[in-house]
Amino acid sequence: MGKLSADKNTKLLKKAIKSFWSIRNSQATGITKSDQGNRIAVTGGKQMDGFLELLYKVALDTGVPADCIYVKGNSLPGYFRPSKDWDFLIMSPKKQLIAVIELKSQVGSFGNNFNNRTEEALGSAVDLWTAFREQGFPQMQPPWLGYLILLEKTNKSIRPVKVQEPFFKVRPEFHNTSYLERYVQFCHKLMRERLYSSACLLWTNEQLEFGSPDEDISFDSFVSSFIGFIQGKSKEFSE
Repeated sequence: MGKLSADKNTKLLKKAIKSFWSIRNSQATGITKSDQGNRIAVTGGKQMDGFLELLYKVALDTGVPADCIYVKGNSLPGYFRPSKDWDFLIMSPKKQLIAVIELKSQVGSFGNNFNNRTEEALGSAVDLWTAFREQGFPQMQPPWLGYLILLEKTNKSIRPVKVQEPFFKVRPEFHNTSYLERYVQFCHKLMRERLYSSACLLWTNEQLEFGSPDEDISFDSFVSSFIGFIQGKSKEFSE
């Protein structure tokens, strides 16, 4: 199996970033007086379609048949809830769950949304792994589970935020940190605790600039882990 070149990878990532801002801004223009803040832009959906297209091409280039890749209607059984719809799945012809990916973004409203995003990511991972342990999927080998979040980089997301300690002290690593830095810690911890096989944090702005604050949670590391796992499962697609 082959894999995307670094140049092609970067080109596709630029396209995904451009698509994100284009779709988001076009949705934001439809906000009415009855909408609050960026509600339509947040709930309109499809903003991460460029990343779905990118991952689809990566999977194809790595040798996964097109009919084994799912980008919609991806409901998987849970343990604490009946099911959850994931963003991207790879399923072998014998219905072995190979890879599962969750895509998220955050533009503005950093305080409330940071807590929401962390709770979502933690809950989804615990639910999936518990369902796997309880034989919710007909397989012995665990899938590759990925988490990618795209964060707007602004003065509000990079400046230090106060911590609230009315009763007990928070962990020292949270002191004098920005939301961007807290997301870095979060992604590292998701992998350290083995809740996700790989986690990726990308920052971006409306000028279409983008990057990653740490190599371990960069897009290249994320894709390399994804490709490596798929390559190790190549027999699942040739039998």
